[in-house]
Amino acid sequence: MFKSILFSCILILLFSGCDTKKPLNLDGKKLLEQKCSSCHNLDLPPKTFADEIAPPMMAVAFHIMDFIEVSNDSEKVSKSVEFVKDYVVNPSKEKSFCDKESLKSYGLMPSQKGKVTQDELEAIAKYMFKHFNVKNLTEAQEMQNKLNAMPKGKRLALKHRCLGCHKRDKDLIAPSFNKIAKRYNFTTKEIQNSIKNGSVGHWKDYNGVRMPNFGSKIESNDIQTISKWIVKP
Repeated sequence: MFKSILFSCILILLFSGCDTKKPLNLDGKKLLEQKCSSCHNLDLPPKTFADEIAPPMMAVAFHIMDFIEVSNDSEKVSKSVEFVKDYVVNPSKEKSFCDKESLKSYGLMPSQKGKVTQDELEAIAKYMFKHFNVKNLTEAQEMQNKLNAMPKGKRLALKHRCLGCHKRDKDLIAPSFNKIAKRYNFTTKEIQNSIKNGSVGHWKDYNGVRMPNFGSKIESNDIQTISKWIVKP
């Protein structure tokens, strides 16, 4: 009797284990970059080009969410995800939410059957609708407006992470830009040289901190612009 019960339990565990699908931990962002970026621009706000072969991904995500038919708004994301999973492998003019002019301009999306799995498409779509939304767009636009209002030198300093070691009027692991400007008499020659070729031992009060060389990473014109901003913000 005991052996019979034990055997039944083992069978139940084996078959229940077979029915349980292990969830996949897929990175939707990386998959979107790998599978979609060759055709779709992924920037937020998006960039557009005269010769683009597909609409920006933000436009795709917004368009689907706007036109997907649902009985209530709580279903929008899940229905949109299911639409993407179907459309990408089985595209058609009848299913498309694009207007006639867009279809004429871009053409119908080619089927990606065999190039992407349903699990990958689900991860991609979930990330799409989480990332490309009005809130993130608004925040990105506000940040872009702030960047546009900055002097070009400061924008470049941010871009190349100069402000991780220096602040305008505060020392971090390296001297402040104000100290650098004062030391070199508000001229740019030595500053440009340090950015381009790096330096070590020029600032004894900073534990021999080494300035890396950025000559291969930053264009000469940009180095000049950053240097001018340092001496005259």
